[in-house]
Amino acid sequence: MFRSFFPHPKLFFSSFVVWSLACILAWFYAFGPLGETLSLGGLFGFDYPGIYPGDGESAALEAAQAATERADEFWFYQFFIVSIVAFCGFWMWYAPHPWQRWSVAGSALVFFVNWFLVQLDVMINEWFGRFYDLIQKALGNPGTISPSEYYWTLASFLQIALVYVIVAVLFRFFVSHYVFRWRNAMNNYYVKHWQKLRHIEGASQRVQEDTKRFAAITESLGLSFVDSIMTLIAFLPLLWGLSAEVKVLPLIGEVSQGLVFVAIVWSVIGTAIVAAAGIKLPGLEFNNQMVEAAYRKELVYGEDKEERAAPPTVKELFDDVRRNYFRLYFHYMYFNAVRIFYLQLGVMVPYIALGPTIVSGVITLGVMQQIVRAFGRVENSFQYLINSWSTVVELLSVQKRLLAFEAVLDAEPMDSGSGLEPQPVKR
Repeated sequence: MFRSFFPHPKLFFSSFVVWSLACILAWFYAFGPLGETLSLGGLFGFDYPGIYPGDGESAALEAAQAATERADEFWFYQFFIVSIVAFCGFWMWYAPHPWQRWSVAGSALVFFVNWFLVQLDVMINEWFGRFYDLIQKALGNPGTISPSEYYWTLASFLQIALVYVIVAVLFRFFVSHYVFRWRNAMNNYYVKHWQKLRHIEGASQRVQEDTKRFAAITESLGLSFVDSIMTLIAFLPLLWGLSAEVKVLPLIGEVSQGLVFVAIVWSVIGTAIVAAAGIKLPGLEFNNQMVEAAYRKELVYGEDKEERAAPPTVKELFDDVRRNYFRLYFHYMYFNAVRIFYLQLGVMVPYIALGPTIVSGVITLGVMQQIVRAFGRVENSFQYLINSWSTVVELLSVQKRLLAFEAVLDAEPMDSGSGLEPQPVKR
């Protein structure tokens, strides 16, 4: 499943984690402060302002600080790109692979663009803060802002949104090709060993359909996981800073940075509850695949052999399908009840936590909006398993079917307790 597309998958992914952590530490403790010396931003209009104006020139000071932030961001992207190129270059040299342009370089591009989209989301969050402050100013003091100021603020959002839409559309186009290349690699790998695999129940479906589903689902879950991690990296410090405005939490009293801990505790509790509610779903999904495969195989035999797919046999096989689906529907019913109730209740959590702060009137509408949006992003990232549980269940059922192929190719005995052994067709 992985080795057909990635070079030495376990070592590749573990080295990626280690390299990422090393680059993060290198940025904060070594390269981050060296932007003025090493950055090429000056060639593209992102140079550092150098000497800051005096204390009396507040407007010039703000402009210099903004220029420094832009220069730092540009320097970070240079460091980011160099780090990615170094990692890709090493793996292409160390372990050449037929699919390395997609599996190594393509994965790096996915990683980079995902970070860029998260940064655009941060910019949108900051825009909402300014916009709601502007609305509060206009409604609280009529006539203090002009129509042009209001509409230019809206236009500034369109600039960010336009970039986001263009990049996101091109990104999804690339990811679609990435997923198909992964499926192509698995297909080639399994077809090459078809004579060893053809006797396994539903072998044709596993090559034709399960490879497609596995690549698509794994990519989707992997991308969501990376997005969650990057969102935490981007929004957790933002929420931490905004939490300084929140001094009191309901029932708890005075706290420091309380919103961050509320988001973490609420997400951990919810993940544990939802995971417990859905613990039986992976096995049921796998059984579903097995009974569907047995039913489909008998019908296929019936196309060529008159004695196959007789009504009693087909009815018995379809009864198995119906029985398993009805069990699945029942378990999904209480799982969805728990999951949806938790997510709906979670919408109110930041407003409940902000209750004393809002009532005391110590924050503006714009700051409140920034806090709520940042809290939602952090909470959603911590709730990765909750949001992806149904997809994880589907992936596990597909993976179990493909593991039968892996067991045969690796000359390993198939676990009789896992349901991976070839299943006899009922007659």
